[in-house]
Amino acid sequence: MLKESLKQFHIIDKNESASTGKNWITAVGSNTEDVYSPIDGSKIASFVYATESEYEAVLRQAEKAKLYWRSIPAPKRGEIVRQVGEKLRASKRNLSVLVSAEMGKSFQEAMGEVQEMIDICDFAVGLSRQLHGLTMHSERPNHRMYEQYHPLGIVGVISAFNFPVAVWSWNAMIAAVCGNVTIWKPSEKTPLSAIACQQILKDVLIENDLPEGIFSVLLGGKEIGERMVKDERVALISATGSTPMGRSVGCTVANRFGKSLLELGGNNAIIVTENANLNIAIPAIVFGAMGTAGQRCTTTRRLILHDSLYETVKKELVKAYKQLKIGSPLDEKNHMGPLIDEDAVNQYINSIESVIQEGGKLIAGGKRLKPKGFEKGYYVQPALVEAANHYKTVQKETFAPILYIMKYS
Repeated sequence: MLKESLKQFHIIDKNESASTGKNWITAVGSNTEDVYSPIDGSKIASFVYATESEYEAVLRQAEKAKLYWRSIPAPKRGEIVRQVGEKLRASKRNLSVLVSAEMGKSFQEAMGEVQEMIDICDFAVGLSRQLHGLTMHSERPNHRMYEQYHPLGIVGVISAFNFPVAVWSWNAMIAAVCGNVTIWKPSEKTPLSAIACQQILKDVLIENDLPEGIFSVLLGGKEIGERMVKDERVALISATGSTPMGRSVGCTVANRFGKSLLELGGNNAIIVTENANLNIAIPAIVFGAMGTAGQRCTTTRRLILHDSLYETVKKELVKAYKQLKIGSPLDEKNHMGPLIDEDAVNQYINSIESVIQEGGKLIAGGKRLKPKGFEKGYYVQPALVEAANHYKTVQKETFAPILYIMKYS
């Protein structure tokens, strides 16, 4: 399955780092980084880190392209986005396989993520014919006022590993119909999925004889993202990641009077009241806590139960957790795949040890797993911990499948 995906998207052993749309412009001799699958620890491919010269080349091309792209009527920009959506429909299975293999989320979740890309294309196409502005009466005779929206110019998208393709599309497709060009800096943990998306875009750009710079990508570490955040040529930064990262990005962009969209982490809670329907609540809690192996900003991390049903819900959750199948996400019989890497496993283990030291009680899961044939993967058991809300560990987001349960009266 994976070989077919790599072939379709022209992903080779060593992949280039920077694209302005139709062309890759990687310099010779740049540093390379290997990409390993969290499923079994096997190497998928490698990629080259973008340098400062490549960053500048991409920015210069985007500066040129923004003047062209803003002059294209919005419905025609929407037509390009429609074609991107059609290409995604045709590539849905292979792109989903790559996302699952590179990031570790279940194949069904990966399919859902690519479907979200398709859906946002459809939404953006409709939006391209609805970019309305208000008209207003003036106090001057025979005059009217109207508002007209203008493109910002260059939009920078910094995405996280857990949704390696959907978050970019949510930003890029809306930006495109509004007349903006986009530069994408994906997570260095999931660069191959970004390469695949760029190859899909490449076909649309070529078929429509569009210039370079409308959709660009830069692969590399955090220094690329930091350079983009500080760059006054990038009118808006959309960044997805941790809360500390968001604070840093928000302050830096605000300091230069730029605009930012921040999608950050969360320490989300479900409150179960005494009259709750447990047939609905328990499956929702389980999926909310262990879906995507707990690596979502919307993951359920705290469960606050009314004391009248605390023991009942706890018992049902322990029972449900014992039934979860953990293994390769490409096997649709499994409910949960691996964490992204060794660092994520260590954070999971450290958080469990920390909350126990504070007085928490582990009642389910909480161990590292090494499934047969996948010993080099990053698998863990979803953990249930009885805890108190004031514990420091509970108040801190751990990007892993740990659910803290507590009661109220």
